[in-house]
Amino acid sequence: MVKTSRRLVSLDALRGFTIAAMIIVNFPGLEEYVYPPLHHSAWNGLTFTDLIAPIFLFVIGVSIALAYSRRLAAKTPKRELHSKIIIRALKIFAVGMFLNVMPDFDFSDARWTGTLHRIAIVFLICGLLFLHTNWQQQAWIGAVILVAYWLAMSLIPTPGVGEVMLEPGVNLAAWVDQQLLPGKMWQGNWDPEGILSTFPATVSGITGMLAGGLMLSEFSPSKKVNYLMTAGLFSGVLGYFWSLTFPLNEGLWTSSFVLLTSGFAALLLGALYFVVDILGRERGTGVGVIFGANAITVYVLADVLALFFYGLQFGGQPLNELTVNAMIDAGMVPKFASMVYALAFTAVNFIPAYILYKKKIFIRL
Repeated sequence: MVKTSRRLVSLDALRGFTIAAMIIVNFPGLEEYVYPPLHHSAWNGLTFTDLIAPIFLFVIGVSIALAYSRRLAAKTPKRELHSKIIIRALKIFAVGMFLNVMPDFDFSDARWTGTLHRIAIVFLICGLLFLHTNWQQQAWIGAVILVAYWLAMSLIPTPGVGEVMLEPGVNLAAWVDQQLLPGKMWQGNWDPEGILSTFPATVSGITGMLAGGLMLSEFSPSKKVNYLMTAGLFSGVLGYFWSLTFPLNEGLWTSSFVLLTSGFAALLLGALYFVVDILGRERGTGVGVIFGANAITVYVLADVLALFFYGLQFGGQPLNELTVNAMIDAGMVPKFASMVYALAFTAVNFIPAYILYKKKIFIRL
C-alpha cells in the first residue's frame, strides 16, 4: 500500500452528490407529481432513484479502505479500531431509530429498519472484515454471499406458500422478516431493508472496499482508472446477464442488482477520479464536496427540517402543498413544480452544510 495524505476530491464529491440526490428523491414537492426516474421501481427494474442507496454503500466501502489503511499503517491497535467501528455503527443505528420515531417518539409500533440502520450494519460488517481480511478474501466472501443469496431466493420455497416466490410480501426474505423483525415493516408485510437482503447489501460495501484497495495500490493513476473502469464495466455486464434469471430488484437487493449498481458506482468513481484528481479539474465539485463533508449529518438534518417544510400548516395546507399548488396555478407543469420545490429544499439543506464546511466542523457520528 502507498501512504497518501491527499484526500480524493472525487470520492468526497461522489459522496456529497449522492446525499443531495437522496434528499431530492426523498422529499418531492408533492408525491403525486414526480418524474418516473425520481421514483423507486415498483418492483423489478432500475431507475435513477434505485441507484442512490447502493452507490452510497459503495462509497462507504471505499472510505473504509482509505481510512483504516492509514490507521493500520500508523500501528493503531486493532482492539481500539474495533471499539471505534462498533460505537460508530451503534450511533448511526440510534440516529436512524430517532428519525423513525420522530416526532411522536412512540416506540410501541416503531420501524426498526431503514436507510441509516442499513448503513450502520454494512459499515460494522465491512469495517471488521477490512481489519481481518485481505482483498482476495473480501472478494471471495462477497462472491459467496451473492451466490448463496441467489440460490436461497431461487430454490427455497416460501414457507406457507409451498413454492418459490419473488413477489412482494410472499418471498423468502419477506417471510424471514415476518418471523424475526420487531415492530412494523415499511410495506406492512415486507421491508426493503430487511434481514436477508442486508447480506447482499453488505457486498455493495465490499465492492467499495475492493475499489478503495485499488486506489491505495502502487499502480499509476492512469492504470487505476483503467482497472476501475474495466472492473465497473465487467461487473455491470455480469449483473445484467444475471438479472435475466434473478431480476434487478432494490426491494430484494438481488445479487444482479449488487453487481450492476456496484459496476455503475465504479464507473462513476473512475470517471470522477480521472477528471478531478488526475486532470485537476475540480470546478463544479464544490457542492458535492460540501455536502459530502458532513454527509450523514445533512441526511439527518433534512428529516428534521422536513417537519417544517412538509408539516407546518398555512391556512389548512402544509407548506409544500401550498407552494407547489401556487406554482401550478401560475402555469408551471405539476411535475416540474414538484421538482423545483425538492431542489429548493435541498438548497436549504446546503446552507448549514456550507456553514459547517467553512468553519471546518466535521461531525462524525
